[in-house]
Amino acid sequence: MQHLLSTAELSRADAIDILDTAAQMAATQEREIKKLPTLRGRTVVNLFFEDSTRTRISFETAAKRLSADVINFSAKGSSASKGESLKDTALTLNAMGADAVVVRSAASGAAHQLAHSGWLTGSSFYGSDHPGVAILNAGDGTHQHPTQALLDAYTMRRHLVGPDALGQGLDGLKVAIVGDVLHSRVARSNVWLLKTLGADVTLVAPPTLLPVGAETWPAKLSYDLDATLAAKPDAVMMLRVQRERMGGGSSAFLPSAQEYTRLYGLDRKRLEVLPKHGIVLHPGPMNRGLEISAEAADSPQSVIVEQVANGVAVRMAALYLLLAGKE
Repeated sequence: MQHLLSTAELSRADAIDILDTAAQMAATQEREIKKLPTLRGRTVVNLFFEDSTRTRISFETAAKRLSADVINFSAKGSSASKGESLKDTALTLNAMGADAVVVRSAASGAAHQLAHSGWLTGSSFYGSDHPGVAILNAGDGTHQHPTQALLDAYTMRRHLVGPDALGQGLDGLKVAIVGDVLHSRVARSNVWLLKTLGADVTLVAPPTLLPVGAETWPAKLSYDLDATLAAKPDAVMMLRVQRERMGGGSSAFLPSAQEYTRLYGLDRKRLEVLPKHGIVLHPGPMNRGLEISAEAADSPQSVIVEQVANGVAVRMAALYLLLAGKE
């Protein structure tokens, strides 16, 4: 594995390897001294053309816990805000000797372009045998967000299979992904990864929030949340309603916020339908009172805060496997 661009490109073996490595990384984070010397001397660049808090901090924390040098690059206030192209930014990073670039962009395909353009080949400082720069996709448009899907799968495996379930996938588990699938790179990444790991996935959304071609994805489609919950899924993932991606406004997609909440919001009453072992996930940030109520978000079955913590371990695993795994 040279890059981490999409969950659709991950084999089952690779996905489980990342989850198993994340479990090992998580164990080290329970020690008094959390820092590992694994990536000492390596440089990781966080290249964020799109605002983020959780993902950027999570990647930065992961790299620093592995003793890598971290450079944070934000489009705001940088040459990118002055019109510098992605290519020129990449060439600059290449000249600085970056070993890995974590990229987040509003443009679908940005990470793939960086990985396959030839712009990032590794600085000549390292010599001709340098393996090149590893690209990690931290979210590109409405396309993919692979580390989010991996941390979701890691969280599900810990709770629903077992904290020591090394070498195992999510075979036979039922997962419902609910809400704004149309604008969600998280949904796309999860569908492919969960299918690879053996889970049975159902997408639940109003017709206006399902993308064209969703029927070809490896998941069932439903417009009825209550009927889906009645089938007792093991995990329910609530998606954020992404109003900022709805162009002229949300009215073209939702009749009203109140109607959306009534039909597709997870509240106390719907939470009670879940099996006792069932868990609630959300990629964040949450619109409390819209797609999820405060009672559901803060309930004992919610693992939303744990997802954030697990993100560090999963991203440590991804950086380690890409930069030091073969060594």
